[in-house]
Amino acid sequence: MKEIKIGLIGLGFMGTTHFGIYKNLPGAKVVAIADVDEVKLTGDISKVVGNIGNGDNSIPLDLTGIKTYQNGFDLIKDQEIDIVDICVPTPFHTEYLLKALEAGKNVFCEKPLCRTLDELKKIKTAVAESDKFFNVGMCVRAWPEYRHAWELVQNGTYGKVKSALFRRLSPSVDGNSWNNWFMQEKMSGGAILDLHLHDTDFVNYMFGAPTSVTSVGAKALVSDNGIDHVVTSYEYDNGVFVTAEGGWAAAKNVPFEMSFQIICEKATIKLDANGYNIYCNDGTVITPELNVGDLPTGWHQELNYFVNCVRDGVTPDKYQTPESIFNAVATVMAEIESVESGKKVEVKYV
Repeated sequence: MKEIKIGLIGLGFMGTTHFGIYKNLPGAKVVAIADVDEVKLTGDISKVVGNIGNGDNSIPLDLTGIKTYQNGFDLIKDQEIDIVDICVPTPFHTEYLLKALEAGKNVFCEKPLCRTLDELKKIKTAVAESDKFFNVGMCVRAWPEYRHAWELVQNGTYGKVKSALFRRLSPSVDGNSWNNWFMQEKMSGGAILDLHLHDTDFVNYMFGAPTSVTSVGAKALVSDNGIDHVVTSYEYDNGVFVTAEGGWAAAKNVPFEMSFQIICEKATIKLDANGYNIYCNDGTVITPELNVGDLPTGWHQELNYFVNCVRDGVTPDKYQTPESIFNAVATVMAEIESVESGKKVEVKYV
């Protein structure tokens, strides 16, 4: 099996999560890492904090044989690297991404893809001009329960969808990041862009691009001026009623919630604290067996798939196409505009 060599830029919550996943993927090897924090480059990630699925960060990373860089652009120049994996704060995604594609690297970029529609246009052009593979960490598309529900809806297993509700509610992430960048609206875009985007993206993935959105939200609940809680209604020509709610203003000891309820003609598909179940109209309850093996989360699924695609020379389009990701970003930008204006907003697809 050909070994795919990975250069990882950023050792925050998602960077260290990716590092741990690559370590256990057959045929994948992290050969270089970059971070502005010299302490992390020693393997010390004790100050890294997340809001879901935390491991024991008191255990140092084993960086034996791994090249370290303080400058991500120096890592991109490394001729040994097959994939550049970008896990830095959102405002820095575009410059690293563009430079990596220009250098002839395959690119996996964490979400949110970018901060503005102008950046999105630049990325779209660069991806179209590159012959390398490109994917974004919209992990919910690959999350086993969400993926299974998506397949049921696409196949019409339980008839047409009548309504769908998605929720993503996080404990406060204040103090969880480098320079507390999540709490700076100009950097993170607030919860609406950094957190709620996952459900916006999945709505696009399941139902296609909406024509317009109507969003209401609360600003500066925990951040400096970001939209920290939002509720959105997505408009479709076929009349299906789709809503999503997201926020990160709860107390730090509140459990993270990612849930959905999809009401179809013959059953309701539901993920909540009771697990993932299908409640049929005839009264029966089905608990699907997902058989995920050693790939229990969407993070595992998406990275394993991308590595395999790079190895095999297969376009990575099982979970996403660049166009579908661009549409999701455009949709959440319309949601931000709707909150700010107090009006329904048509989505401006780039």
